[in-house]
Amino acid sequence: MENNNEEKPKTTGWRGPEHLANRKGRPPGTKNKNTQLIREAYQKLTEDNLTNMSLWIQQIAADNPEKAFKLMLEMSEFVLPKLNRTELTGSNGDDLFKNITFEFGPSVNDRLNGPVEDIEIDE
Repeated sequence: MENNNEEKPKTTGWRGPEHLANRKGRPPGTKNKNTQLIREAYQKLTEDNLTNMSLWIQQIAADNPEKAFKLMLEMSEFVLPKLNRTELTGSNGDDLFKNITFEFGPSVNDRLNGPVEDIEIDE
Protein backbone atom coordinates (compact mmCIF):
# COMPACT_ATOMS: atom_id res chain seq x y z
CA MET A 1 0.00 0.00 0.00
CA GLU A 2 1.46 3.26 -1.10
CA ASN A 3 1.27 6.49 0.95
CA ASN A 4 0.17 9.28 -1.39
CA ASN A 5 1.24 12.67 -0.03
CA GLU A 6 0.31 14.59 -3.16
CA GLU A 7 -2.15 17.43 -2.67
CA LYS A 8 -5.60 16.46 -3.78
CA PRO A 9 -7.87 19.05 -5.40
CA LYS A 10 -10.52 20.52 -3.14
CA THR A 11 -13.94 18.97 -3.44
CA THR A 12 -15.79 21.88 -1.80
CA GLY A 13 -15.66 25.66 -1.95
CA TRP A 14 -14.58 27.93 -4.79
CA ARG A 15 -13.56 26.05 -7.91
CA GLY A 16 -12.89 29.03 -10.17
CA PRO A 17 -9.70 30.97 -10.74
CA GLU A 18 -8.02 32.03 -7.53
CA HIS A 19 -7.79 35.69 -8.55
CA LEU A 20 -11.62 35.85 -8.75
CA ALA A 21 -12.23 34.23 -5.37
CA ASN A 22 -13.91 36.29 -2.65
CA ARG A 23 -12.06 35.12 0.43
CA LYS A 24 -13.87 37.49 2.78
CA GLY A 25 -17.29 36.13 1.83
CA ARG A 26 -20.50 38.07 1.38
CA PRO A 27 -20.46 41.33 3.34
CA PRO A 28 -22.74 41.45 6.40
CA GLY A 29 -26.25 42.62 5.58
CA THR A 30 -26.03 41.68 1.90
CA LYS A 31 -29.06 39.67 0.88
CA ASN A 32 -28.77 36.30 -0.76
CA LYS A 33 -29.39 36.77 -4.51
CA ASN A 34 -31.78 33.83 -4.80
CA THR A 35 -33.79 34.93 -1.77
CA GLN A 36 -33.99 38.45 -3.17
CA LEU A 37 -35.19 37.15 -6.57
CA ILE A 38 -37.86 34.97 -4.94
CA ARG A 39 -39.10 37.89 -2.81
CA GLU A 40 -39.31 40.16 -5.84
CA ALA A 41 -41.20 37.52 -7.84
CA TYR A 42 -43.64 36.94 -4.97
CA GLN A 43 -44.16 40.69 -4.56
CA LYS A 44 -44.91 41.06 -8.28
CA LEU A 45 -47.32 38.11 -8.16
CA THR A 46 -49.10 39.68 -5.20
CA GLU A 47 -49.26 43.13 -6.80
CA ASP A 48 -50.60 41.69 -10.06
CA ASN A 49 -53.37 39.82 -8.21
CA LEU A 50 -54.59 42.41 -5.70
CA THR A 51 -58.02 42.69 -7.36
CA ASN A 52 -58.25 38.90 -7.66
CA MET A 53 -57.33 38.51 -3.99
CA SER A 54 -60.19 40.81 -3.00
CA LEU A 55 -62.59 38.73 -5.09
CA TRP A 56 -61.25 35.48 -3.66
CA ILE A 57 -61.65 36.71 -0.09
CA GLN A 58 -65.20 37.86 -0.87
CA GLN A 59 -66.00 34.41 -2.27
CA ILE A 60 -64.58 32.72 0.83
CA ALA A 61 -66.46 35.17 3.09
CA ALA A 62 -69.76 34.34 1.37
CA ASP A 63 -69.44 30.73 2.56
CA ASN A 64 -67.36 31.17 5.71
CA PRO A 65 -66.80 34.70 7.10
CA GLU A 66 -64.63 33.38 9.93
CA LYS A 67 -62.23 31.72 7.49
CA ALA A 68 -62.03 34.90 5.39
CA PHE A 69 -61.28 36.95 8.51
CA LYS A 70 -58.51 34.54 9.58
CA LEU A 71 -57.06 34.68 6.08
CA MET A 72 -56.99 38.49 6.21
CA LEU A 73 -55.20 38.35 9.58
CA GLU A 74 -52.63 35.90 8.23
CA MET A 75 -51.95 38.07 5.20
CA SER A 76 -51.62 41.19 7.35
CA GLU A 77 -48.53 39.69 8.99
CA PHE A 78 -46.66 40.26 5.73
CA VAL A 79 -47.61 43.95 5.63
CA LEU A 80 -47.84 45.09 9.24
CA PRO A 81 -45.08 44.21 11.69
CA LYS A 82 -46.10 42.30 14.78
CA LEU A 83 -45.78 44.31 17.95
CA ASN A 84 -43.83 42.85 20.82
CA ARG A 85 -45.57 42.58 24.15
CA THR A 86 -44.19 45.14 26.58
CA GLU A 87 -44.58 45.33 30.30
CA LEU A 88 -44.61 48.67 32.08
CA THR A 89 -42.91 48.70 35.43
CA GLY A 90 -41.58 51.34 37.77
CA SER A 91 -37.90 52.04 38.29
CA ASN A 92 -37.67 49.35 40.97
CA GLY A 93 -39.78 46.81 39.06
CA ASP A 94 -43.08 47.56 40.83
CA ASP A 95 -46.35 47.44 38.94
CA LEU A 96 -47.28 50.96 37.83
CA PHE A 97 -51.01 50.26 37.83
CA LYS A 98 -51.55 48.55 41.19
CA ASN A 99 -53.10 51.64 42.85
CA ILE A 100 -55.36 52.76 40.01
CA THR A 101 -59.10 52.45 40.53
CA PHE A 102 -62.02 53.44 38.35
CA GLU A 103 -65.36 54.58 39.72
CA PHE A 104 -68.33 54.72 37.38
CA GLY A 105 -71.05 55.44 39.90
CA PRO A 106 -73.01 53.00 42.07
CA SER A 107 -72.70 49.33 41.30
CA VAL A 108 -75.49 47.54 39.46
CA ASN A 109 -76.34 45.54 42.60
CA ASP A 110 -76.76 48.72 44.65
CA ARG A 111 -79.05 50.16 42.00
CA LEU A 112 -81.16 46.99 41.84
CA ASN A 113 -81.51 46.69 45.61
CA GLY A 114 -81.97 50.43 46.28
CA PRO A 115 -84.87 52.78 45.56
CA VAL A 116 -86.08 53.15 41.99
CA GLU A 117 -84.80 56.32 40.37
CA ASP A 118 -86.72 58.46 37.95
CA ILE A 119 -84.83 58.91 34.71
CA GLU A 120 -85.45 62.00 32.66
CA ILE A 121 -85.21 61.60 28.91
CA ASP A 122 -84.57 64.63 26.74
CA GLU A 123 -86.62 64.56 23.60
